[in-house]
Amino acid sequence: MKITLNPISIKELYSGYENDGEDGVVALNGNLNIRPKFQREFIYNEKEQKAVIDSIMKNFPLNTMYWVDNNNGTYEVLDGQQRTLSICEFLEGNFPITINGKEMYIHNIRRIMPNVYEQILDYKLFVYHCNGTKEEQLDWFTTINIAGKQLSEQELRNINYVGDWLTDAKRYFSKTGGAAYQIGAKYVKGEFNRQEVLEKVIKWFTNADIPKEKNEKICEYMAKNQFNKDAKELWNYFVKVIDWVKELFPNYRKEMKGIEWGFFYNKYKDKTFNPDELEEEIVRLLMDDDVKTVQGIYKYLFEKNEKFLNLRSFDRSDALSVYHLQKGICPICGQAFSFDEMEADHKIPWSKGGKTNKENCQMLCRHCNRTKSAF
Repeated sequence: MKITLNPISIKELYSGYENDGEDGVVALNGNLNIRPKFQREFIYNEKEQKAVIDSIMKNFPLNTMYWVDNNNGTYEVLDGQQRTLSICEFLEGNFPITINGKEMYIHNIRRIMPNVYEQILDYKLFVYHCNGTKEEQLDWFTTINIAGKQLSEQELRNINYVGDWLTDAKRYFSKTGGAAYQIGAKYVKGEFNRQEVLEKVIKWFTNADIPKEKNEKICEYMAKNQFNKDAKELWNYFVKVIDWVKELFPNYRKEMKGIEWGFFYNKYKDKTFNPDELEEEIVRLLMDDDVKTVQGIYKYLFEKNEKFLNLRSFDRSDALSVYHLQKGICPICGQAFSFDEMEADHKIPWSKGGKTNKENCQMLCRHCNRTKSAF
């Protein structure tokens, strides 16, 4: 790939700037595509945007930018999208900069400090034009960090599966305030504009619940759908998951955010549950002092595995006292063991109402404790 340096002033860059959101973002009199399909969403917050402008005001050099040269007088931003948008949005008057302790928008600077305004417009950006195949361009893109923000795993995957399907999927899942955000933000953890929610929903859909299979299954799904016209299949699946959760648990609690709901939906969507009975069980478990992990209650309702509840352990002093009362003998196998070879266990299982206290404690050898059943 051939790379050549072509410095450009902010004034030249900003000419003809238009930000139509989903319909595209252009500058350089319409000849620069700032948001190609492979690019990430805009992720800078106002503090980071201001840092870009502050560097320009102090005449500090910004990091090098890279544009794809389409060999027809048009370009696409390969690296530098976040900085480019920060500059143009500042010149649009969409956020202020602090000068001498005062917040000033660009129109204030232009009127009150014309010399500073001209300095901003004359600032030179170091832009490299890149000529090469799409494969070479995208391979280059994967090696670049944008202003120190490492690409997420899904942002890197997106580079390899550009197409109508990805564009539509991002329309649903990659916008803060977008369709997926509107119905699922209370239930799903992850940054929408960093593609984390898109990644999660594909993971659910492909049932990639084994970590080492996650990347492979997600890539297979994206490759299969790359040239489909839309992502309705994935969107409809997500809607079904969220509707199912809302139906089972109409009383929302903040602990419901971040649970891997898709995996539970895949496994239990055809099983009948009574929402009223589920709510009664949730309230009972919330009032149980032995339950230490509230979020685990929802997982426990499906799997009936006490590990999700992180049940309170017996106090060491109580366990040691019971060990001496038993004289170190396991009541199941009748053999004697050292204290470190035994484990504290409920006489009456927790699942049957047994409490985690000295009166309900017995010391069992590891083998007996781990092979016995609560039922």
